Amino acid sequence: MSKKEEIKEEEVINEQETPQTEENQEVEVEEVKEEPTAEELVQVEKDKFLRLFAEFENYKKRTSRERVELFKTAGQEIMTSLLPVIDDFERALSHIEEDKEAEELRKGVLLIYNKFYNTLEQKGLAKVETNAGDTFDAEIHEAITQIPAPSEDMKGKIIDCVEKGYKLGDKIIRYPKVVIGQ
Repeated sequence: MSKKEEIKEEEVINEQETPQTEENQEVEVEEVKEEPTAEELVQVEKDKFLRLFAEFENYKKRTSRERVELFKTAGQEIMTSLLPVIDDFERALSHIEEDKEAEELRKGVLLIYNKFYNTLEQKGLAKVETNAGDTFDAEIHEAITQIPAPSEDMKGKIIDCVEKGYKLGDKIIRYPKVVIGQ
């Protein structure tokens, strides 16, 4: 055999070996890419389902709480706008009590005031009780001024309530305005 023939044979042999090595490499790659088993797929889908279900349950609870809160305070804007009317009724009643000649007028105004206030109470409105001598609490009261305390035991306590406070349900919609002793 000549050298040319030997070189050609070697090239042919090399060409035949190259596809075989490529096929072997492909087989190895295929072995690394194992497909997940049916159980693993089921577990993954189950996990996704449980997370989605928990998220939906949280959504339902949150919207339910928001709805209840909305119903409790739905009339807050109207109640807030009616509070000056209550204040006017109370001022009128205190002024009429001083006038002894207007007894019938006082009875009529008192009747209307009670009916109006009872209707608002049925809708959830309540007074924030504030009396002279109570301890001042910044979360419940609004201090409009401080004056020297008439006695030592009145320091840091409420001297006078200038404007009554009201709450709707558990939420304070108007803080009582108070004068505190210094």
